[in-house]
Amino acid sequence: MKKLNLIIVLTSCAMFVNAQTTSSSSEELLMINPSKSKIKWFGEYAFYFGGHDGKIDLKEGYFIKTNGSITGGLFVIDMNTIKSLDMDKEDARKDLDNHLKNEDFFEVNTYPTAKIEFTKVTYESDTQLKIFANLTIKNMTKPINFYADVDYKKELMTTKFKIDRTLWGITYNSKEIEGKLKDGLISDAIGFEVSLSL
Repeated sequence: MKKLNLIIVLTSCAMFVNAQTTSSSSEELLMINPSKSKIKWFGEYAFYFGGHDGKIDLKEGYFIKTNGSITGGLFVIDMNTIKSLDMDKEDARKDLDNHLKNEDFFEVNTYPTAKIEFTKVTYESDTQLKIFANLTIKNMTKPINFYADVDYKKELMTTKFKIDRTLWGITYNSKEIEGKLKDGLISDAIGFEVSLSL
């Protein structure tokens, strides 16, 4: 009887160890290559045609792949690299870039990075995902969601989405915060076009 109990215990232990190995081996970390990835941003005036656009650099990031499917991920944005691209005059461009970096907008000296961390991934098709995530800007974390397309052959994920900047305390010249009659109001929506490559 003792021998039988010992066999049962050893068998159970082996099954537990094997399950752990199988579970861990099915999950893979895919590191994103910052030099091959791109993030573009777009901002518009509230009541006038036109606005500004530019780029910002990815600092680091990764996807989590489980049983052949992307199930999670995280990427960190270097806020010090925010830059406008739509103006020809260098002085005007530098003024805007410095304004985006100061306390009216992103306060990069205090908050040098922003972060998106996936909380859930669902599949609309084999190549289109809906991603639910937490976006942290200026130490404020809010939920967002967006659709993304995956090209497995190119090892590339692309997406476009917008956020309401006021939810992260960025209220400079907001039509909702400042009032609708003020001149030079800026749309509360900031658009992003993102390309993440391994």
